[in-house]
Amino acid sequence: MAPDPAPHLIWNVDEMPTDLRSPILIAAFEGWNDAGEASSTAARYVRDHFEAEHVATIDAEDFFDFTVARPNVCIDHNDARQIVWPSTGIYVARIPGSNHDLVCAIGHEPQLRWRTFVDHLAITAEAFGASMICTLGALLTDVPHSRPTQVYGGTDDEELALRLDLSPSTYEGPTGIVGVLAAGLRDRGVTTASFWASVPAYVSNVPSPKAALALVERLSQLLEVDVPCTDLEIAAASYERQVTELVAEDDGTMEYVEQLEADFDEETAEDPDSLVAEVEDFLRNQPGT
Repeated sequence: MAPDPAPHLIWNVDEMPTDLRSPILIAAFEGWNDAGEASSTAARYVRDHFEAEHVATIDAEDFFDFTVARPNVCIDHNDARQIVWPSTGIYVARIPGSNHDLVCAIGHEPQLRWRTFVDHLAITAEAFGASMICTLGALLTDVPHSRPTQVYGGTDDEELALRLDLSPSTYEGPTGIVGVLAAGLRDRGVTTASFWASVPAYVSNVPSPKAALALVERLSQLLEVDVPCTDLEIAAASYERQVTELVAEDDGTMEYVEQLEADFDEETAEDPDSLVAEVEDFLRNQPGT
């Protein structure tokens, strides 16, 4: 008997959905490429909006150093203690009114055996007939919280690039799991796209629903379907208001943010694609990549 090509892929359903329409795989991972928890929040928001079914899990055992990404203990509804491992969940949803259905891969960025991990996701994409993978990321950069969130998008597909005003990536340097995953599926003939949102570096430890909202809006364009974002819009407005109040408590921080606002307005007017350089510098300067 031939060895299982994906031994760590555990299916949660007896029968896989086989009638998906040109599904798009959305992938987001908590960790260094998830500033403000924006990319993972965006992926979960889209997953939950379309009531995606949890169909499979990529088991954590071979892909994580548990002294770095430790499992959590929780109490379930029966008051029993359970261990929650940092695994990757696979979710599937049908999208009414769209030419595409949805597959989501959401989890923590693995520390070990990235090529094997990507093979598992590639086998998952092939099992569902995914026509495209879109990876999500968010980075800390020198942008003010009071301005629109910048989202950089890239793709290797000319038609998609024209429709969404994207460009092929020219980045060279260290990368994370989203870059390795995109390359692995591209080598298998799957169209790739990516969206990166900017998060203010001076509020690095605060979840950013504003950046998550910007990513969901871009995903709506990609999926060619409306995704109502009322909850995220309310959360984003509250986030901006609360950060403004915190900034106002310190004169030095307020002056810094005012300078960021002035720089943002000038750079956006002169170079609307300035975030591309920010993304590339961020990737190059990450420790351990």
